[in-house]
Parts: sequence; C-alpha cells; structure tokens
Amino acid sequence: MDIIKKISEEIGCRTSQTEAAVKLIDEGNTIPFIARYRKEATGALNDEQLRALHERLTYLRNLEDKKAQVIASIEEQGKLTPELRAQIESAETMVLVDDLYRPYRPKRKTRATVAKDKGLEGLANIISLQMTSTPIRTEAEKYVSTEKGVETVDDAIAGAMDIIAENISDTADYRTKIRDLTTKKGFINTTATDRMVAKAINNPMTPLFLFTLLTFTMPFTAP
Repeated sequence: MDIIKKISEEIGCRTSQTEAAVKLIDEGNTIPFIARYRKEATGALNDEQLRALHERLTYLRNLEDKKAQVIASIEEQGKLTPELRAQIESAETMVLVDDLYRPYRPKRKTRATVAKDKGLEGLANIISLQMTSTPIRTEAEKYVSTEKGVETVDDAIAGAMDIIAENISDTADYRTKIRDLTTKKGFINTTATDRMVAKAINNPMTPLFLFTLLTFTMPFTAP
C-alpha cells in the first residue's frame, strides 16, 4: 500500500504536502508545532488535517506491520497461496486482516477441534456441501464410534455442526457480511430484571427518565 498516496487522497492534499508532514512527524515534531510554525513546509495544512494525517499514518503503518506478521505466520505453516497473499496485501482494515488470518491462527481446544479429533470432519463436509442424497441420520450412523467417544447418531451430528459453525466463523467473507448486516439491520435491546425494576421503584431518588431505559430498543446504527 502506498501510504502517502492514500492519506493524500483521504485528507484532500498533494502528496508533497503529506510527505513533508510525515517527515516532520517522524522527526518528533508535534502537530500544534507543525501547524503553527511549519506552514511553508506542509503547504499550510491546518491543525485538523494534520491530526487526521497523523491518526491515519499511525493506523496504516500498524496495518502494514500486521499484514507482514500475518503473511509470515501463514507462510511458516506452508499454507500461503498467491490469492491469499493478494487478499491480505490489499486489505484496508485491521478487522479484515484478522478475519483473513483467523483460519490460520493457532487455536486453543474448541468443540470443533474435539469433533475433528473424533473423525467427524467428513460428516461436516457432507452436510455443508450437501454431498449425499442419503438421509443425514443414516449417513451419521457411519461415524458412531464408542472408541472415539461418538456414542450416538445425535453426538455425530452435533459434532459435525460444531465443525460447520467454526468453519463459517473462520471465513472472512461470511464475517464481513454478518458484520455489515448487523450494522444495517441490527437492534440493541435492553430489558431490566425484576430486581432492577424493584430497586428503581423503591428508590425515591430515581430520575423519571431512567424508567424509560429499563426496557429499551434502538437500531444498531442510529439514523
């Protein structure tokens, strides 16, 4: 990523102005000092522009460092493909880099990893890819194994569903879509417990407006 070019586009200035400001920042000058005494160097960038520049400079540099760390980690695992590298290198947010890294991050023991250890990944693939016309319960019977700790058909299906759930959670595209959907369509709901209601009612100092907040609903993103 060309950080200088990107910041220039975001704050609406020439790349030469951004380069001069970055040089001054890297030399240890403060934003107020640059805004007041280095106007000739920055092309008269104002305090607001300089603060936005500094904030984005810090973020984008950290983002590039994060990308390098993630690429190195996945490469060490022997799982880095040209397509994945391109996705990581073109990512513009930390969140997306984390989403792309999620399937490759060393995991602690989860219900899904336990299910995989029990040999249920094949069943999970059959269910998620709809690879059979046989009823799922019939298919799941093949994975019942007392030796592996899969005592019943229901145990096999439950383990397969744990694997499917983790696979979906680890897929960057799904996470992005779910995050966007939550932001656009989600609601925040609060419901007071009986104890909270009783405490509010019995306290004469409780402001009246607080009673409206005991049960409250609003869009996740305010209009």
